[in-house]
Amino acid sequence: MDLRTLRYFIAVLEAGSLSRAAGTLYIAQPALTAQIKKLEAELGAQLFDRSHAGVTPTPAGLQLYEDARRLLSDADAVRERIQRLPQGPEGSVTVALPFLLASLLMGPVLAQLKTTHPRIRVFVLDDLSLMVKKAMLDRRADIGILVDTPQVEGLQCKPLAREPMYFCGQDPDGTVAKLLHKPAKKTRGARNSAAPATTPQPRPEIDFADAVAQPLVLQSRRYAIRRTVEDTAAALGLPINIVHEHDSARVIRSLYLNGAGFTLTPACAMQDAPPHRPDWIVARITRPALPRTYTLATHAGKPADAATQVVIDALAGQARAMIERGDWEAEWLQR
Repeated sequence: MDLRTLRYFIAVLEAGSLSRAAGTLYIAQPALTAQIKKLEAELGAQLFDRSHAGVTPTPAGLQLYEDARRLLSDADAVRERIQRLPQGPEGSVTVALPFLLASLLMGPVLAQLKTTHPRIRVFVLDDLSLMVKKAMLDRRADIGILVDTPQVEGLQCKPLAREPMYFCGQDPDGTVAKLLHKPAKKTRGARNSAAPATTPQPRPEIDFADAVAQPLVLQSRRYAIRRTVEDTAAALGLPINIVHEHDSARVIRSLYLNGAGFTLTPACAMQDAPPHRPDWIVARITRPALPRTYTLATHAGKPADAATQVVIDALAGQARAMIERGDWEAEWLQR
C-alpha cells in the first residue's frame, strides 16, 4: 500500500465508478481495477460492492476513506514543510581566532549566518594567538585566523587584514600628552575598496620609545602583543617599564582603567575603550609602528566543504565591510 494507491482508491469512491475514476486519473480502467483489487488483498477486506451501476463503499471502504484522506493530508503537509526549509549547505564548522578579534568580528558573522545559512552550526574557539595556531595544527578547528604568521606547514594561509597598535591609559597630569604628535600622514584604509562611510579624526601618535618608557600594564610573553613589544624594544636597545603583569584581560583592563599604568592594544579592541574623557590617552604607536597582521588559515590538501566555504566567505566579507565602514581601523589585504 502506497500513497498513490490510496489516491486511486479515493478517486474511485468519490467518482462512484471505476470507469469515471479511470478517466479522471488518466489511466486505463483495467489497470485501476487491478490496483483496487491489490489494495483489498493487502488489507484483507472488500472495499467496494460492485454492480452494473458502479461501486458502493463497504463499511471497510468508508473507514479507509476517512483514514486515507487524513494520511494524504498529513503527507502533503510534510512535503510542504520540507520544501519550506532553507536550502543550502549544512554542517558544523569550528573557527579559531584571537579573543580580541573575536569580540569585534564574530558577533556580526554569527548573526549573518543565522539568517542566511541556519543549517550551518558554527563553534568558536577564542584564545591566545599561539593556541589558535595549535588548534589548527591539531585539527580541532576548520578555520583559523592567525596573528603575524604568514605561512605554516600543513596550512593554507591567505593574508586577511593588517591593523595598527595603540597606546592607551589615563594621563591626569598631562605628562604623556606632551609626548604626542600629529599623524605624519592620513591613516590608510581598506585597500582597493570604497572609502569608509565615516572618516573619524586621525588619532595622535606616540613614538615607540616614549610609549615603553611609561608605566605599562601588560600580559606575559605567552601573548603576541607582549612578545612584539619586547622583541621590538630589544632590537632598539630600549628598556621596558612594566609595572603590572597579568594574563587576565579583565584584570589588565581594570588596571589601566583605574590609572595603574598604560597598555598597548590593537585597533580591533578599541571598541572596548572607555567613553572620551579629558585625561584619557589613545595614541597610535609609531617609529616604529607595531602592525598586527591577520592571516586566514585552512587545512592544506583538504578542499573546504560547502559549509566551511560559506563561513570563510562570511568572515572575509564581514571583515572587509567593517574596514570599509570605518568600524575597524585596518588595511584590507585580500585582492
